[in-house]
Amino acid sequence: MATPKIVLENVAKTYHQEDHTLEVLADISIHVDPGEFVSIIGPSGCGKSTLFKLITGVDRQDRGDIIIDGQKAGRTIRRIGYMPQKDQLMPWKTLMENALLPLQIQGVPRTEAIARVNELLPVFGLEGFAKAYPAQLSGGMRQRGALLRTVLIDSDLILLDEPFGALDAITREKMQVWLLEVWEKLNRTVIFITHSVDEAVLLSDRVYVMSQRPGRIIAEEIISLHRPRKWDMITTPEFLQHKENLLRSLI
Repeated sequence: MATPKIVLENVAKTYHQEDHTLEVLADISIHVDPGEFVSIIGPSGCGKSTLFKLITGVDRQDRGDIIIDGQKAGRTIRRIGYMPQKDQLMPWKTLMENALLPLQIQGVPRTEAIARVNELLPVFGLEGFAKAYPAQLSGGMRQRGALLRTVLIDSDLILLDEPFGALDAITREKMQVWLLEVWEKLNRTVIFITHSVDEAVLLSDRVYVMSQRPGRIIAEEIISLHRPRKWDMITTPEFLQHKENLLRSLI
C-alpha cells in the first residue's frame, strides 16, 4: 500500500487571548493519498482554514501530528502550494510577472521560468494574456492565474481554500469543470475547502465533514462517481445520494 501523501493524527488547536480562550480544532484525523482530490466541508468558523495554516506551517498545532510523505512536519522544510480564498495577484504586476514569482523564489533562471509559464498558459486558458494586469482580467481569469502561480510552486501537494467562493454561479460551474481537467493533467494531490456540497461531490474522491467549532471530523464520504466528471452528473441518482448523505451529516 502506498504511503499517504499527508496524514493528520489527533490534531488540535486553541488560541489564547487576554480575556478568553478559543478552541478551534479538536482531535482532527484525516489522510490523503498521493494524487487524490479530497474536499473538506463544514460550517463557517469550524476551523477549515486553520487546518491549512497548520499544514503549511504558518501556525503550529497544540497537539497531534502532521505527517507529509512519511515525515512529521517541522522536521524538514517543504514547499506546499497554497491558494487562499482571494486570488492575491499583485495588481502592479502583469499576469506573467505574477506567475513568475514562485519560480524566482526557487532560483529558476528567468529565461527558463518564462518558458515554463508560457507552456502552461494555454492549459490554464490564459494564452494571449501574459502582459495583462489583474484589473484587465475577469474574475475567473484571475482565479486561473492564481492557480497557475500556485501550481508553479515546487510541490505535488496543493491546498485550495474556497478558490471559487467569490465567483458568480455560472463562472463557478465553468471553473469547477476546468479545475478537474487541469488536475487530471498535472496529477497533483489536492485538498480543497468549500462550503458547496455540490462542488465537493463533483470534484472529489472523498469528502470530510467537520462539525461546529471546535472542529472535529464527523463524517467521511467516498465519492463513487466515475471519472472524468462532467457537470451534468449533478442530476444523477448517484450524485444526489452522495449529496443527501453529506447534507444529513451537516445538519
